[in-house]
Amino acid sequence: MRAFNVGGVCEPERHYMLPPEPRIPGARAYVDRWDYFVVHAPRQTGKTTTIRALARHLTAEGRHAALAASCERAGEVGDDIGAASAEVLESIRNAAARQLPERLQPPAGWPDAPPGSRIFTALQDWALACPLPLVLLLDEIDSMRGPVLRSVLRQLRDGHQYRANAFPASVVLCGMRDVRDYKAASGGNPDRLSGPSPFNVAVDSIRIGDFTPDEVAVLYAQHTAETGQEFTPEAVERAFGYSQGQPWLVNAIAREIVDPEKMAIGVPVTAGHVDTAKERLIGERAFHLDSLADKLREPRVKRFIEPLLAGTGIGRDDAYNDDLQYVRDLGLIARDAPIRVANPVYREVIVRSLTEGVQEQVTLSPQGFLLPDGRIDFRMLLEEFADWWVANGEFMTRTEVYHEAAAQLIFMGFLQRIVNGGGFVDREYGVGSGRTDILVRKPYGDRQVQREAIELKAWSKGKEPLGQGLRQLDRYLDQLRLDTGTLIIFDRREDAPDIAERTAFSKETSPAGREITLLRA
Repeated sequence: MRAFNVGGVCEPERHYMLPPEPRIPGARAYVDRWDYFVVHAPRQTGKTTTIRALARHLTAEGRHAALAASCERAGEVGDDIGAASAEVLESIRNAAARQLPERLQPPAGWPDAPPGSRIFTALQDWALACPLPLVLLLDEIDSMRGPVLRSVLRQLRDGHQYRANAFPASVVLCGMRDVRDYKAASGGNPDRLSGPSPFNVAVDSIRIGDFTPDEVAVLYAQHTAETGQEFTPEAVERAFGYSQGQPWLVNAIAREIVDPEKMAIGVPVTAGHVDTAKERLIGERAFHLDSLADKLREPRVKRFIEPLLAGTGIGRDDAYNDDLQYVRDLGLIARDAPIRVANPVYREVIVRSLTEGVQEQVTLSPQGFLLPDGRIDFRMLLEEFADWWVANGEFMTRTEVYHEAAAQLIFMGFLQRIVNGGGFVDREYGVGSGRTDILVRKPYGDRQVQREAIELKAWSKGKEPLGQGLRQLDRYLDQLRLDTGTLIIFDRREDAPDIAERTAFSKETSPAGREITLLRA
């Protein structure tokens, strides 16, 4: 029986999978025209699966000798061009032995050449000997850096003029980054990436797309066809909503649900199962999610994530477009405007990763906040936070790496510690919004759900944003169809009163007539 794959290359006989070639539109036409181009996408989106399938299909058609080889080991040798060239050529030879018939494989030995020309000479020798035009797909090209990457790209660029007869007809570079970022990776000025690329013969850069809602439904239907276990339409919609079609997440959510050790075989999959699976993936910090979290302290990433969390604007400079493209290439930011986190799972992973230190310092037990009927005593939660904020807030905001969003992160860490285990925290934040919206959901009783809405705002200058906050909270409560909510205003002004003096509760009436709990902190 096939399974949902969350690690390594998909294999049709072992994994549920979608046809890979439609995910790189235009690639076949570029190969037919003997073009050089780039295929890129974030980690765990099916790059290797896709290019291997393309190579396999091209060779099967009989008009090309197509080969997909990895440059990953060449990235482990540092700046040694000779050693890196040897690793690339060894990978090509090993891949050819597995993927190509003997008559299309490289000659028995690569010709001798200086380190900086070894790949050029070897590929030229192979192209001259091969009876069909060569198509070379180099995966993990951006595992190499500095002079090594510059040398490889230069040799491929130099061979472009001899393609087909005396060099590969088409070369495809596949990695995480768009071609424009190769300039920095190969040693160019990272502050000025808009100049010529070291691979300026590329005609296009194709970004492998995420799954559409229909594609998620098709993928899940393969499991239903083989096992009889149905994914309800609500479950498919919820899975797409959480993942926004990110391939690893789509597969990981389904794999988590249909694991026979966690769910009886044949039980229909509901939206509730998707909720639980999503929480488990985030809580267990699956490898893919953990690797994303490691990027959060990179300056180029922080530049965009911090304003998203704080709801402020993003300053523009010469590096703005390149930094934005870099964060999009990582998959953290959506591909289109407005600037936002790519999906709700990543949105949650970002916050939880940045608030781990806060949660570790909250010693209060979540059980102490539960009412007899299973609801959270929300007023008690707010009061305990106010006391905890007075005791810890000033020190923690000074030491928080994401200083601009420190207060919001501290509250979210405290909240997560109390709600975690029995409830859910949904967050909405974005550039220029001026706020962070939070919804706490706590199941209790006979299929009932407690819902508490909170809006966070920071006051750094000018007039206190109370009026704006109440209007924004009204809109959020309209969306949730709730009659009341909580507004927390963090006073971040340089001349703010002492934290103990300014932290206090009051009741306010919103423009729509709702009673709002206000915490000035």
